[in-house]
Amino acid sequence: MTRVVRFLVRNWPLKLAAVVFATLLYGTLVVSQNERTINVSVPVSAINQPAGIVLLSNLDSVTQVKFFAPQDSPALDSSSFRATVDLSNVDPKVGRVLVPVHVEPIDDRVQVLDVQPSRINIEIDQLASRSVPVIIDRGPTPSGLDVRDPVLSTDTVTVKGPASEVRRVDRAEARIQIDPSGIDFDRDVELIPVDALGNELAPVDVEPTTVRVRIAVFTDRETRPLPVKPNITGTPAAGFEVAGVAVQPLVLSVEGDADQLAGLTSVDTAPVSISGATGNVSTSVGLALPTGVLSLGGETVRVTISIRQVTATRDFSAGIVLTGARSDRVYSLSTNQVLVTLGGSIAQLDGLEGRSFSVQAPVAGLEPGRHEVAVVANLPAGLALVSASPPSVVVTVALPPPSAAPSAAP
Repeated sequence: MTRVVRFLVRNWPLKLAAVVFATLLYGTLVVSQNERTINVSVPVSAINQPAGIVLLSNLDSVTQVKFFAPQDSPALDSSSFRATVDLSNVDPKVGRVLVPVHVEPIDDRVQVLDVQPSRINIEIDQLASRSVPVIIDRGPTPSGLDVRDPVLSTDTVTVKGPASEVRRVDRAEARIQIDPSGIDFDRDVELIPVDALGNELAPVDVEPTTVRVRIAVFTDRETRPLPVKPNITGTPAAGFEVAGVAVQPLVLSVEGDADQLAGLTSVDTAPVSISGATGNVSTSVGLALPTGVLSLGGETVRVTISIRQVTATRDFSAGIVLTGARSDRVYSLSTNQVLVTLGGSIAQLDGLEGRSFSVQAPVAGLEPGRHEVAVVANLPAGLALVSASPPSVVVTVALPPPSAAPSAAP
């Protein structure tokens, strides 16, 4: 037994090294048999792109992948891999940067060893935006037509994109063409960002993307003065009413083709709402003209709507209260009740319903005797005494009876 042990441990470092070397040779043989390289076309996508960075260049594709896979794994192709570049740490001020390509297999048993290309160049820029004017390019005007200046829904728009391209934008063009038949132009038109030479700048976005363009085209132009008709919508708050409507100017001159003006009797305004109003409403408002009809006196008018409270009268029966009475006088009235008619807003009159109400008879300074005194109503602000029946009462003032003398003791 001892002899066997001695044999095993004799030169053991050499024996151990031989075992390790044999294992490495076997592993290398196995790996080399399972290591493969295929030609692919895997598109590269960007991840973790900051909000303020714009990617200018198209990303290349991975063309070759070297990988290790088990012998029993299915055949791999371009769809078996996913390629990305991480933009989280790129500096947009650099402009052009070399970034590594990361390729992941779809199958977890596959291990990617190398890819081609392993790095790609990308062009980046900062995101920028600014306002530019909207310009109409209507091309040549057909002969025989009287074409007026365009009316736009907006005069400026915002362009957004790479800072280097946004700086080049001179305007946003709306390219239109006038119909030779003389039809008025009224439609939404796409806006195109262009430089000073009129060259389109594709990487730049426009917000909004379209503009509404209205152009009056005349073939038989006429002018006509027409009254302005305010378009009032809604109703005032409860207890209020419209007292009057004023518009300035009262009459506007308009122009258009004869057939367009034939049935036009007034110039309507855009809607003016008085919903819930408790006071006067005064505003500048645009005109609601038919397409192809233009105003010669401005695009807006001043409309003023006077609002007042709805007033009414109502009868109340009230008791009479003496004011200014002396403690050393005795007063008697010809009547203790009076019928009064009050005027004011309906809301205030409704507020008096079901409540005690009195009128006053001032008797301060009256000497003993009979006196006719007009009744006075002490009313909340906004209410007025219209009439009283009777309008006055007879007040009799007397001295109090003398006190009885005490009787003598028996």
